[in-house]
Amino acid sequence: MKKNAVFLLMLIFAFGQAVIAQDFSTAGGSSGEKKMAVSMGMEFNMNARENFAGGAVLSFDYNLPFARPFALGLNFTYSNNFSGIAVLEPAAMFRMYFSGNRHEGLFAQADLGTYIVLEEQEDDLMFLGGVRAGIRVPMGNFYVEPYGRLGYPFAFGIGITAGMGF
Repeated sequence: MKKNAVFLLMLIFAFGQAVIAQDFSTAGGSSGEKKMAVSMGMEFNMNARENFAGGAVLSFDYNLPFARPFALGLNFTYSNNFSGIAVLEPAAMFRMYFSGNRHEGLFAQADLGTYIVLEEQEDDLMFLGGVRAGIRVPMGNFYVEPYGRLGYPFAFGIGITAGMGF
């Protein structure tokens, strides 16, 4: 199971690097709006049987030009409770922004993916489903994004990411 998790992590990083290498400066749309964004951050969540866990978050999103307030993307969260339980959460995301035609401001997001629990004696694979709400605060090419999330099987998470649009 751990080999599969490592392979999945390598696949996500390889895909993310390939997407970052693309040049979309000649694509249609307004010249000032960013098409994609990559972010990383930290999270405090309930990815443990008892107490809480700390986590690291990586995400990638693509702003849909034909459906302006919507974006699609990938999230990857690694959590550890520092007592022998680690959790990997690769998930696809669908996001809607409430700020009209811009991809910034308040958002709601749905996550669907896999929840992989890595314990000392056994590994478990479960379905992940969740909702997230937050705000994207732009700062030039960069942004900060505080958020909260609820779902199954993790119960809740509170985090902040920082990223760059391109």
